[in-house]
Amino acid sequence: MQDCLFCKIIAGEIPSKKIYEDEYTYAFHDISPQAPVHALVISKTHISSVAQHQELSDAELAACLRTCAKVAELLGITQSGYRIVNNCGEDARQTVHHMHYHVMGGAQLIERMA
Repeated sequence: MQDCLFCKIIAGEIPSKKIYEDEYTYAFHDISPQAPVHALVISKTHISSVAQHQELSDAELAACLRTCAKVAELLGITQSGYRIVNNCGEDARQTVHHMHYHVMGGAQLIERMA
């Protein structure tokens, strides 16, 4: 998608601090972290939110969750614990309309973020 921030990051048009990449996903550090460790995992196929999940293959959907776990491992938060968040739509305050997951940890997270 032409004007999508995350599509531009995947294409290398906008710089990012890449953590991990595979056939279906791209993971990078959030530029405005809400926790000591805060990464974003995005699908390489553009869909606006998880509500359009039927547009992705089962392999693409599974890769998103596997990449979240891989990122937690690479960033050293697997043992202490981490949170995976997906904001879907306006009421959830989704700000970038490209399906993505937040992987957050590195400290005890506040309850209201659940």
